[in-house]
Amino acid sequence: MKKKSAGQRSALAFDFGVKSIGVAFGNEVTGKASPVTAIRARDGIPDQAAMEKVFREWAPDYAVVGLPLNMDGTFQEVTYKARKFGNRLSEKFRIQVFFQDERLTTREARAELFDAGGYRALDKGEVDALSAVYILEAFFQRVIPGEPEAC
Repeated sequence: MKKKSAGQRSALAFDFGVKSIGVAFGNEVTGKASPVTAIRARDGIPDQAAMEKVFREWAPDYAVVGLPLNMDGTFQEVTYKARKFGNRLSEKFRIQVFFQDERLTTREARAELFDAGGYRALDKGEVDALSAVYILEAFFQRVIPGEPEAC
């Protein structure tokens, strides 16, 4: 398969959580992303069949994993789990993985969903998938196409 040039690639983004992992898909052409799904996880380990299905269906050129940092930018226990998750994605799916600061993405997603539909709109899976959208769009804004960098 021919490698796509910078600015023409697509990506899957993941909002890592120990019980649920939000997924979004986007492309560099528009710099926009859309929510895909939330995948159940057990202690940060996702349902493998669901992960394989997402990668097969969307066939991304690379992946972006949100890094849950403390507000002062320091790592917390879940930050290390998110890095481990990203490293496993890279190995299993033979794909380049980048990391993106995800501070406040869940809060933004909850606020947007609440504004659109009140408390009933705050489904955990929808919040996680929308958080993944924010992660990927922030990555697109931060990175010069063709020169992705790790966080």
